[in-house]
Amino acid sequence: QVRLVESGGGLVQPGGSLRLSCAASGNIFSLDDMAWHRQAPGNQRELVATITTGGSTNYADSVKGRFTNSRDNAKNTMYLQMNSLKPEDTAVYYCYAKITGYSEGYFHAGDYWGQGTQVTVSS
Repeated sequence: QVRLVESGGGLVQPGGSLRLSCAASGNIFSLDDMAWHRQAPGNQRELVATITTGGSTNYADSVKGRFTNSRDNAKNTMYLQMNSLKPEDTAVYYCYAKITGYSEGYFHAGDYWGQGTQVTVSS
């Protein structure tokens, strides 16, 4: 079985920084595109950042210039460096990955989500 686990969330003051990690584990053949989403209470889940297998990134306008998405394919891990945090960044951040697994002689491709990690930006 494949799973994604986020870590690195917490409480930070406005203007501070956090670094989130998303580690994939299991019988992984390949990690394809990955992304970060976030959801605040009462709001819809929104796309924050994406990253391709080659490391090409895209960002939501609200975080562009402040957040940096990266990945280490050797470690099956994606990172989100969040700088100049604002109260409106407060949300649960979720990791997404398209993953191809291989077991019992077959490839299995699917969409996977982590359980989320809470980021709270408050003074």
